Amino acid sequence: MVNLGLFSESKSVNSVKISFQLPYFTQWGQSLLLCGSAPLLGSWNVKKGLLLKPSHQGDELIWRGSITVPSGFECQYNYYVVDDRKNVLRAEMGNKRKLLLPEGIQNGQEVEFRDLWQTGSDAIPFRSAFRDVIFKQRWDLNVEAPIRDIKLDQEADTVNVQFKVCCPNIEKDTSIHVIGSHTKLGQWKFEDGLKLSYCGESVWQSDCVIRRSEFPIKYPFFIFILDYLMKAGNFSLENGPNREVSVNASSDEAKYIVLSDGMMREMLWRGAGVAIPMFSVRSECDLGVGEFLDLKLLVDWAVASGFHLVQLLPINDTSVHGMWWDSYPYSSLSVFALHPLYLRVQALSKNMPEEIKQDIEKAKQQLDGKDVDYEATMATKLSIAKKLFRQEKDLILNSSSFQEFFTENQDWLKPYAAFCFLRDFFETSDHSQWGRFSHYSEDKLEKLVSKESLHYDIICFQYYIQYHLHLQLSEAAEYARKMGVILKGDLPIGVDKNSVDTWVYPNLFRMNTSTGAPPDYFDKNGQNWGFPTYNWEEMSKDNYGWWQARLTQMAKYFTAYRIDHILGFFRIWELPDHAMTGLIGKFRPSIPLSLEELEREGIWDFNRLSRPYIRQEHLQEKFGASWTFVATTFLNEYGRNCYEFKEDCNTEKKIASKLKSCGDRLFLLESEDKFRRSLFDLQQNIVLIRDPEDPRKFYPRFNVEDTSSFQDLDDHSKNVLKRLYYDYYFHRQESLWRQNALKTLPVLLNSSDMLACGEDLGLIPSCVHPVMQELGLIGLRIQRMPSEPDLEFGIPSQYSYMTVCAPSCHDCSTLRAWWEEDEERRLRFFKNVVGTDMLPPDRCVPDVVHFITRQHVEAPSMWAIFPLQDLLALKEEYTTRPATEETINDPTNPKHYWRYRVHVTLESLIKDNELITIIKDLVRGSGRSIPVEDSETGVSKVSSSATIDKQQLQFANGGERIHPVNVFPGKDVLAAR
Repeated sequence: MVNLGLFSESKSVNSVKISFQLPYFTQWGQSLLLCGSAPLLGSWNVKKGLLLKPSHQGDELIWRGSITVPSGFECQYNYYVVDDRKNVLRAEMGNKRKLLLPEGIQNGQEVEFRDLWQTGSDAIPFRSAFRDVIFKQRWDLNVEAPIRDIKLDQEADTVNVQFKVCCPNIEKDTSIHVIGSHTKLGQWKFEDGLKLSYCGESVWQSDCVIRRSEFPIKYPFFIFILDYLMKAGNFSLENGPNREVSVNASSDEAKYIVLSDGMMREMLWRGAGVAIPMFSVRSECDLGVGEFLDLKLLVDWAVASGFHLVQLLPINDTSVHGMWWDSYPYSSLSVFALHPLYLRVQALSKNMPEEIKQDIEKAKQQLDGKDVDYEATMATKLSIAKKLFRQEKDLILNSSSFQEFFTENQDWLKPYAAFCFLRDFFETSDHSQWGRFSHYSEDKLEKLVSKESLHYDIICFQYYIQYHLHLQLSEAAEYARKMGVILKGDLPIGVDKNSVDTWVYPNLFRMNTSTGAPPDYFDKNGQNWGFPTYNWEEMSKDNYGWWQARLTQMAKYFTAYRIDHILGFFRIWELPDHAMTGLIGKFRPSIPLSLEELEREGIWDFNRLSRPYIRQEHLQEKFGASWTFVATTFLNEYGRNCYEFKEDCNTEKKIASKLKSCGDRLFLLESEDKFRRSLFDLQQNIVLIRDPEDPRKFYPRFNVEDTSSFQDLDDHSKNVLKRLYYDYYFHRQESLWRQNALKTLPVLLNSSDMLACGEDLGLIPSCVHPVMQELGLIGLRIQRMPSEPDLEFGIPSQYSYMTVCAPSCHDCSTLRAWWEEDEERRLRFFKNVVGTDMLPPDRCVPDVVHFITRQHVEAPSMWAIFPLQDLLALKEEYTTRPATEETINDPTNPKHYWRYRVHVTLESLIKDNELITIIKDLVRGSGRSIPVEDSETGVSKVSSSATIDKQQLQFANGGERIHPVNVFPGKDVLAAR
């Protein structure tokens, strides 16, 4: 039976044919599908959507489809790439499209919607970073009544073309027009162009009736800015080649064409920012460490220096061990709770007792050191907070503000508070040691946080701390938005094994594994971060609800974020939990080498290849005269001069444990670290890693050719294994990893409207950058770690727009320290980058820093973000501290103490007009946008971009465009040749 529910109850229903057209290239086996909110388009069930059909039109592949609808029909829709079973392979990004039929359309007529695929970069201007901070308007754009002159002449066979373009960055008293080769588009004359009306959500449109015989038409859009003071206007023409619209000469085609032309092609927006960990900030008010309220001062300095962005490291609670190890900001105790370290205790109460004021002043003097004293600072802040909590708990906990906070956050807040109580009660965060509380349940939680419990005050204290942290960070975040500064957070790739999240959601993690990174620039032995890997299959069952909640929480404070180790969303380097280094791992997911595949290639001795290859000569080479001690203590001889590790030391963790038990016997030989490293080398001397879940699957060991196990093989085996190694690491996984990322990353991006950047350093699969480009993810470029294999130093002038460029980051040495580490490298940099054979200075003097900074601000990258330490090096007086002391992290040391503090206060930096002028001149001179403070309101606003006077534009005969001059100031060609 025909379903008539879609139509009205009237006996006579006017119907309209709607056709869709979109140019898009797909791979073999892929199709384009349209799905929308109406039943005819599947009601957002992609399986029931409208499958489009392809046809070639010149060099383009055009997808088309049509439906018949009643007049007055409207809905939302989007396009999807699907496989033969209509499984979604990828969806277009950006806002949902709106389908509205033109007014006055008659029964039986056709409306053709010509669309362009919306990429991730199209969605960027609508992210909160730009919408609410950079492009935030101080006025409201009123939706205008559309300009209509629709008089279709059936005799003359005319077509109504609706020009439609999106322009999110528009200023007051500005209008958008279209000019072109047709008389109704001004015949390339600006003053006669077609004016578009604003119809909301940054979309501008207007209709124009044109005879079929007058197509094709070429046109661009342009912005007209009215200058009341000059009583004149300026024109700014969009970039790129002219657009074109054409129709078939047949009169059977659509009478109405809705031409959705995507984004206005303006000059690409570029900005700059500063990066500094929260704990590294120093102010006159802080208590031993940077605090959330210090961000207001940092924002003031950023605005004065011409920066639109402040970037932080993770700020979640990391209080796992109760000692300085917790200074590691990427090992979260909770991905939702904020770190008590950043609390300003002075702001907890307006009625601070004099005794507590004196305690605070005393603590300020004691904790005002060169570096952060993590343990003393935490203890002091919690001690003072407990005193104030006892004084004001009833006032705070009964307030409407707290009740609102608690209601909104109780899903994570109650488990967090209960975890903190159990951690302190059992004196460990290892929840496997908590007896009946080892396994989380809602019933146990409600008893733990019950008002009737004897420890309820301890639970409430955790609520109290998180509430005030929320208030303080919210105040700073709102201030940043008001001042036109993006606050950029950091999303760690992992959580601590002993965390609230692994306690509450153990099914979401593979607890018998550890995450890390294979050998790279940072560490030749790889990295082992100690986090359990994710069970993505389990996470997908609720559409990655844990990730969505995590991003939603971040978006309360941040308008942009950095995805730590974005490669982990394609594949993660997975290590067994008994590993200590990061070398003997495998990628998850990945396609292993099967036993059958290896046997077909003539590889069969799997025991020889998959267990440590230890011969007597190896022992003698590594341990010299001590080799017999090693052999008898750690090894068994299973054949002549062939050894294997004993059961009590056949893993890295077991080796480390046994070394400690050897004690003084090792002291006479050599250092324990060196001895352990040599034993690890023996343990890692394998060719294939056997899959612990399936003994018939294998993975080639990373850098397998460096092992003596590989070198001692016959030539045939070497050649086969070398080929399979390169296939595993560089070829066979690409499609799998791409599909994996396209399942998970869009969920992150759609969980909030923050601007997303990805840290894409390390061993980069070839699928990564295309996926990031498709999703609108901004990559990272560090000059000393170029992604091009043939370069020693990156060339900022050649970076792509969708990148963040930086001279250094928290995971490597500062610019000064890097410069002073290696004389030969300095010479090569001076010759190849600066372009001179002169001897470089031994120290990284301000002139060198200025040159490198200028290189980066002038790069095409959307963002140039500088560690604060590198910016301070622009002025001699800030370089008195040894450069090595400014390092934030040493990736080769898993127990590194994260404690660096800037040696100058924010208050004094704000007063340093000389440094501010140096930085601001660099940013402004590069053509990057800078915030300008409004002297009347004290609120920052974005400086207006330059425009092009109409006299600067000329058109050749036939309407071909001569591109306008660049709206940014000219650049000198600096070295980087």
